[in-house]
Amino acid sequence: MNDQRKKNPVRNVSILIVVAVLLVIGTILYNAVSQKRAYDEAHPAEAASASAASH
Repeated sequence: MNDQRKKNPVRNVSILIVVAVLLVIGTILYNAVSQKRAYDEAHPAEAASASAASH
């Protein structure tokens, strides 16, 4: 009797989709943080006053 199970291709595809979605989310977050830093460097006074006003 063979106890070895055949690999399920649906599982591999689902793992690939999850990894792709995580990469997209990570890329969006990275771009948002880097753009915010660039904006804060270009507009230091506005960023400081907006930060103080929000607290």
